[in-house]
Amino acid sequence: MSKNSLSAVTDKYAYKITNHVAQLSENSDAVARQYMPDTQELKTTPDELLDPIGDDAHSPVKGIVHRYPDRVLLKPVHACAVYCRFCFRREMVGPNKGFLSAEELDTALDYIRARPDIWEVILTGGDPLILSPRRLHALFEKLNAIDHVKIIRIHTRLPLVDPAKINDALCAALDSISAEKALYIALHVNHADELTDSVRAAIGALNNCKCTLISQSVLLKDINDNVQALSDLFRALVTLHVKPYYLHHPDKAPGTSHFRVSITKGQALMKELRGNLSGLCQPTYMLDIPQGFGKVPLTPCYIHGTNTENEYTVEDPHGTLHDYI
Repeated sequence: MSKNSLSAVTDKYAYKITNHVAQLSENSDAVARQYMPDTQELKTTPDELLDPIGDDAHSPVKGIVHRYPDRVLLKPVHACAVYCRFCFRREMVGPNKGFLSAEELDTALDYIRARPDIWEVILTGGDPLILSPRRLHALFEKLNAIDHVKIIRIHTRLPLVDPAKINDALCAALDSISAEKALYIALHVNHADELTDSVRAAIGALNNCKCTLISQSVLLKDINDNVQALSDLFRALVTLHVKPYYLHHPDKAPGTSHFRVSITKGQALMKELRGNLSGLCQPTYMLDIPQGFGKVPLTPCYIHGTNTENEYTVEDPHGTLHDYI
């Protein structure tokens, strides 16, 4: 890629990697393609959207997305340690997007305090774990004080891209919330090559906190869109005490068409995994319906019609059909 082409991409979409990712990218194309700018990002298709999952339509105050009755997203920061080239919030995050001000954060927390139906708060962004342990601890204290919030979930890429940041101070901040609430941490990881020794150590440190670890992955063309790559990833995660949670169908963010696969292919991959992989390793294949209509599972269907009200034809994991009464 020429210098001018690279500038055209990075002028349009934020670019940043850590030393850890830079070194890993030298040996893994599956990692490099997730973070290194590509001129294909300059191509926008007619169906792509600036806000593909409709965050803005469900944002009553800055920093809050309230799409489902019992949970909200709280976005205290709109920056990340790295910028994934397929990010669905690529128009909203970047090094200049910054943090919520103290006043904006108080307004967001007041919104949560005033709504007793909110049972779960999901910290996302950006990456909330790039906040200093001091700022995280202060935020956690405020969330701990909201009695009707029982679950805190944190979505992060940090342990995968800068594992040295998962240190004693950060873990102490996490422990401060898990003493009061049930804490879940969702790790964004797409390929087994990302699970280096230092990353495994960081995940081990998180396991020593009082939390439950789950994972989210994105199905990405020519990165993990094959049974072997997905099997290797999900098995490795389970051995690290991380439950594969969601496999996301790629969102229609601008300049990301070269990462997208068909739903038909995604469902075929899920069928192969079902026949060959432990249930512990099975995530739910999910689609976030464009324009903010919510997430739905794309689980392959194994029922192939009914003969009567009580008679069905069922497909087993190997593709053979059986009568079921």
